[in-house]
Amino acid sequence: MTDRTEDHLQSLGSATTYRQDYAPEVLESFVNKHPGNDYWVRFNCPEFTSLCPITGQPDFAEIRISYIPDVNMVESKSLKLYLFSFRNHGAFHEDCVNIIMKDLIALMDPKYIEVTGIFTPRGGISIYPYCNYGRPETTFAALAQERLMRHE
Repeated sequence: MTDRTEDHLQSLGSATTYRQDYAPEVLESFVNKHPGNDYWVRFNCPEFTSLCPITGQPDFAEIRISYIPDVNMVESKSLKLYLFSFRNHGAFHEDCVNIIMKDLIALMDPKYIEVTGIFTPRGGISIYPYCNYGRPETTFAALAQERLMRHE
């Protein structure tokens, strides 16, 4: 077992403190032990909440994150705390998924990443925003373009 201090991880194994507003600084990464392999890492957060920036009403969603790592990977407890930090944050559904994706790109610089929000209906309408990114000038940029164009 690896000592968590080796990867400079603070959240894993320590007491959990929940932030009251958007907190990208809680995200932590660790070194991918298999950087030569291309493989998928998938996270599912079925209890995501944020606030409508206009009405202040709560929005509920399932957030799905899939990525192909390079050197760094996101630590799952820090991801949970990060996603929880949206609880009192006012942002439209489309904004939430794009913010999540951009923060994870800044943290990890993955080869490829996609984020989907499956928001529960409000006013009789469901919204399912999707965004993705593939590292420019690589086959992953082509993958991002293909998956975006084929997204349903």
